[in-house]
Amino acid sequence: MTNRPETSEPDTHSYQLLKVEHPLPELNRFLYATVGAPCMWYMRLPWKWQQWQDYVVRKSIETWVAYQGATPIGYFELEKQPRGNTEIAYFGLVPEFVGQGLGRLLLQDAINKAWDTADNRIWLHTCTLDHANALPNYLNRGFKVFKEEDFEDMIPAEPLQPWEGAAKPT
Repeated sequence: MTNRPETSEPDTHSYQLLKVEHPLPELNRFLYATVGAPCMWYMRLPWKWQQWQDYVVRKSIETWVAYQGATPIGYFELEKQPRGNTEIAYFGLVPEFVGQGLGRLLLQDAINKAWDTADNRIWLHTCTLDHANALPNYLNRGFKVFKEEDFEDMIPAEPLQPWEGAAKPT
């Protein structure tokens, strides 16, 4: 996305969006594991605490969390990059909140916050493991496909769980 889109989204949401002011590796790992489980986000699960700490304290990283009351319902991470670019590095909803129309609202918030730090472009990655509505949501918010590539990796055979014994994603 190379221009901030004009939006007709309402300014009021059924959630409160807060920027994480004091980076906590435990929080980012919780969000990554919980939001990413249905989409097979596995690459960061083996990270040790220090790897999470080193990541979240970087000045280029912002984490934003959407809450309904005191319950986190989704999040996004922004990574400021050279030449006025910002990546929406991670984005998604806690599985229990999928299918309520919150994804488009949270993505619009992510886009707005990304444009607050970018002056050239914002971008993101998606893949065939993401929710079926992910790509249409991105395209409907104004993103354009820039590049497609094939990438093969060994992913776990079973859907991931935030921890062993957690409820299976629906």
